[in-house]
Amino acid sequence: MGKTRVRFECTACGAVSSQWQGRCAGCGGWGTIEEERRTVATSTGAPVAPTRIGDDEPEERLPIGFEGLDRVLGGGLVPGSVVLIAGEPGIGKSTLLLQVIAALEARGHGCLLASGEETRGQIATRARRLGIADRVGAHVPGRELPVVLDAARLTSPALLVVDSIQAIRDPEHTGLPGGAAQVRLCADRLVGLAKETGTAVILAGQVTKEGEIAGPRTLEHAVDVICSFDGDPRTGLRVLAGGKNRFGPEGELAWFEMGPGGLREADPSALLASAAGEPGAAVALLAAGRRALAVEIQALAAPTEGPARRQATGLDPKRFGLVAAVLDQAARLGLARSELYGATAGGLRVDDPGCDLAVAAALASAATGVAPPEGVAFVGEVGLTGVVRPAPNLQARLQAAATAGVTAVYTGGTGQPPAGVRLIRVARLRDALGWALGDRFDRRSGNGPPEGAREAV
Repeated sequence: MGKTRVRFECTACGAVSSQWQGRCAGCGGWGTIEEERRTVATSTGAPVAPTRIGDDEPEERLPIGFEGLDRVLGGGLVPGSVVLIAGEPGIGKSTLLLQVIAALEARGHGCLLASGEETRGQIATRARRLGIADRVGAHVPGRELPVVLDAARLTSPALLVVDSIQAIRDPEHTGLPGGAAQVRLCADRLVGLAKETGTAVILAGQVTKEGEIAGPRTLEHAVDVICSFDGDPRTGLRVLAGGKNRFGPEGELAWFEMGPGGLREADPSALLASAAGEPGAAVALLAAGRRALAVEIQALAAPTEGPARRQATGLDPKRFGLVAAVLDQAARLGLARSELYGATAGGLRVDDPGCDLAVAAALASAATGVAPPEGVAFVGEVGLTGVVRPAPNLQARLQAAATAGVTAVYTGGTGQPPAGVRLIRVARLRDALGWALGDRFDRRSGNGPPEGAREAV
C-alpha cells in the first residue's frame, strides 16, 4: 500500500513548492510550475534485520582494458556503481562508450547500450568504422525509461550504458527530456536498478555553455563516479578527468587521441612538451592526480598604445593576469603596457598553482626575447609578494621531468631528484629568471638574481 502525495515542481530548475505559483521562486521562470503526484510506499510492518558491514565480501572490479580509464575509475568498474561521463557535444563520448562496450564484450562481460540519440543502424555504422562491429553488445532504444529498465532486468548485463541521460524520459511524469525533473527522476531510477541488480551503469551527460553538467546539481550527488571528458577538437587530444569517486582516488587523468579508428590511449609527454626551447615557451611540471607530466606553457607579449588585453587559452585567466602583475612588479618588464596572451600545448587545461613559475618564465621570455635554457623546467606557486612557494607532489613532478628529458628544475621546494636532473631551489620570482633578466638589475642593490642560481643552469 502507499499514500498519494501532491507537490508542485519547476520543470526548469527542479525547485519544489507546496502550492502552485505562476512564477518559480528558484529560477524566476514563468509557467514552469507543474503538479506532480507520487505514490509513497508505506512500511508493511515487517522488521528488517541489520547485517554487519564487514561480513560482505569485497566487490570484484571489472577491468575495462584501457589502462588510463581503469586508473581514473580506481581499478575498473565496480558492480552496482553508477558512473557519469560528461562532456561537450561532439567530443567523443559515444565513441569512447562504444569502445568500452567492445572491450568488455571481448572479455566475456555482456553489455547493453540504450541510445536515445542514435538509431541501431547509426551505431552499427560507427562500429564498423571502428572495426568493432562483432562485439558491440545488445541495443535497446533509449528514449523511454521503462523500456530500458525492463530490458536491463531481462538480460542482466554486466554494464548498462545510457547515451544520454538528457535524452531519456519517464512517460508517467510530465516534463521534457533533459529537464531538471526528468533528469533527476531517470537518474534516481537507474541508480536504484544498479543497486538492486548489481549492474554497473554508465551515463553519458552533456555540459552547458558554462562547462557545468546539464541538469540539476542533485544528479552529481546521486552517482558514484563523475568523469569529465574534454579536449581540443583541432589536435585530436582528449582528456578524461576523474572528479568525485567513491571507490578510488580523485583527480586522476587519462589521455586519448582521436583517429580514424576511434580513440586510443596517448602518451601526453610527447604531445605536450617541446624538446627545443624558444622565446615565449617554458616547460611546467603539471600534477595530474597521482601522476605528473611535462607541459609546455606559451606566452606572447605585444606592446600596445591602447588598453592592454589579457587572454589565456587553457590557463585560468584570472591567475594568468595575477602572475603577470606580480612579474611586472618584480622585474619591471613593462608588461602593463603590453597585450599578453597565454596558452598550453595540446589544448590541455592547466589550473595547477604549481605551474605559476612556468607561466612567469614564459612571460619573461616573451617580453625579453630570451629563450629559457635548454632542458629546464619550472615548478612553484607564485605569491603576490613574489615569493615562490613549494608545489605539492614534487617527487612525482621530478620523475616526470626525467621522463621528458629535463635536466634542471627551478622550484621553491626540496626533494630527491632522479638521476640526471638537477634541483635548483629559488626563494623569489626574480631568482628563477636570471637567464631572462640579465643585467637588468643592479646587483649591488640586492635586486639582481643570485649568482648561484644563475650559474647552476
